[in-house]
Amino acid sequence: MGGRGVIGDKWSSRILLLCAFGSAISFYMVAAERQMQNRDRMLAESLNSTESGSGSGEEV
Repeated sequence: MGGRGVIGDKWSSRILLLCAFGSAISFYMVAAERQMQNRDRMLAESLNSTESGSGSGEEV
């Protein structure tokens, strides 16, 4: 084989780079999902507060 260990240095660098990209993508997906959940929660809370607090009879 000629390389050190089972996996050569070139391949271990590529595997490490792929793992780093995978982690970055998964962190981005989790952040986007949480942002969407927070946005939905804020919309639901604002709708609930306008429905329960509107005494003027005005529809939006």
